Amino acid sequence: MTNTHEKYMKLALAEAKKANDQDEVPIGAVIVLDGKVIAKAHNKREQLKDATAHAEILAIRKACKKIDDFRLQNAVIYVTLEPCTMCMGAILNARIKTLVFGAAQDKQNILSSTEINERAELNHKCEIESGIMAEECARLVSNYFKSKRKKQPL
Repeated sequence: MTNTHEKYMKLALAEAKKANDQDEVPIGAVIVLDGKVIAKAHNKREQLKDATAHAEILAIRKACKKIDDFRLQNAVIYVTLEPCTMCMGAILNARIKTLVFGAAQDKQNILSSTEINERAELNHKCEIESGIMAEECARLVSNYFKSKRKKQPL
């Protein structure tokens, strides 16, 4: 399964690099259903002037449109960085079966993806696998923010 995960995480990383090239926080997402990619997206918050234009949200919207259903029950979503609280809520609402992410997020999350997923009152839970190509995923985000700090006046 790891080779499969790496294959799709490489596609998510390619999406994250597109975001980076567009001066967006470099996060990418890919949704796979029945072994086929049904949606790819990267962050577009700056470009769309939309706080909800995270890679995961955009990919979920595309996937739902593609299959004409909001239920992505047997889908796997690959994300380069652990989803924020908003995105994890969308993943659970879309009934996605499995979340695979690269780097863990230590900032911006009120609760980790796992903590949200474990809430007893939720009527859907997803499987979570983490650490797939974590170093590459983390490095991309880290380098992005380092370059931003260098450009800021003191």
